[in-house]
Amino acid sequence: MEPVLIVGAGIVGLTLGQALKQKNIPFEIYERDATPDTRGQGWAITLHWALEYMKQMLPEETLARIRNVQVDPGIARHDSGNFLFINLETGEPKFKIPPNVRWRVNREKTRRALLHGIEAHVHWDRRVVGLNLQDVNKVQLVFADETTVTGRIVIGVEGSRSMVRQVLRPDAFNNIPLSINFTGVAIDLTPQQIKPLRDMDPLLFQGCHPPTGAFFWFSTLETPCVNGTADTDTERYRAQICMSWPAKGPEDEVANTNEARLANMKRRAQGFVPFLQEAVDRIPEGTPVTEVKLADWECPSWNNHEGRITLAGDAAHAMTMYRGEAANHGLLDAYHLMEAVVKIYTGVASPKVAIDEYEIEMRARTSPAVRLSRQACYDAHDWTRLDETSAILTRRAIAGE
Repeated sequence: MEPVLIVGAGIVGLTLGQALKQKNIPFEIYERDATPDTRGQGWAITLHWALEYMKQMLPEETLARIRNVQVDPGIARHDSGNFLFINLETGEPKFKIPPNVRWRVNREKTRRALLHGIEAHVHWDRRVVGLNLQDVNKVQLVFADETTVTGRIVIGVEGSRSMVRQVLRPDAFNNIPLSINFTGVAIDLTPQQIKPLRDMDPLLFQGCHPPTGAFFWFSTLETPCVNGTADTDTERYRAQICMSWPAKGPEDEVANTNEARLANMKRRAQGFVPFLQEAVDRIPEGTPVTEVKLADWECPSWNNHEGRITLAGDAAHAMTMYRGEAANHGLLDAYHLMEAVVKIYTGVASPKVAIDEYEIEMRARTSPAVRLSRQACYDAHDWTRLDETSAILTRRAIAGE
């Protein structure tokens, strides 16, 4: 049997690989990164409504590995699922977003957990530059070094700058930028320094500054128990602090240097409630400040070439992070793709029928999700638009057109 060729070894691509392994379906994963550590993103993601689907795709051993890379295992055992949205000027919680069961996990460590057991099927430093569709029953990946591999189906799950997306929609593959700028840092804090932040919420919280529309995000990335500093003189936490703001003029553009980016974050934190302003002011000079270019892609239609090529995750529906749903939708994509691929390889349905069915469900579910996340992004920066019906505050749920 020709294998399923998965392009992209991120969390969604690896989850799909694990799911296919459970179904004894041949697969190979190709990743443009040179090694699993190339990106070095120590940031975290929240798994919530997708957890029930992950439990159906992954063996218990892999689920345990993911459970063990939660950013704060102590809190995870008794997590109330709060999602607080606060007034940054006063520090008062304005809204409590309806809770879900959640795992707040380190992205890099989750990737490593998902690699376990399928390492032989993951090929690093393999950048796809094209596809060959001449054989009507197969598809061929073309790599930057001019080598090729052949499979039965190609699934592009290599992020919002997907080459497979570019092949499927050469006329409309670019993400659509939003008029909001975003920067963030990861920093180490002592127990005393992080205490007022974790007193607000031990895992994460967010808020808006009413006078300026600046948005602030805090999340715990590591605790002393996780990083091995507990009960030592150098006990430390690691935290993520991000800020975003409306882009109204040249003065709002993100600078090219870490120094200027950090100065901008500190300037925009002026007027925050003292404990939050201090948290930003405390970010050390020389800290790398990452820019995230906010943009989305609403999952338009494409020709899947008789079910031989499709997309999943950010490649299929890039969305902003303001509802925390992108990874969850990607994981549900993986679940439905697993179902579709099983139908194909067992002869229950043709590739065309099975992949069409997958894409119809995925598009109906994620196109509204992209729009909601876009609206949530804008709502997060306009205090006057924040109420119980705002996209950033409403309950996260799977929804279609």
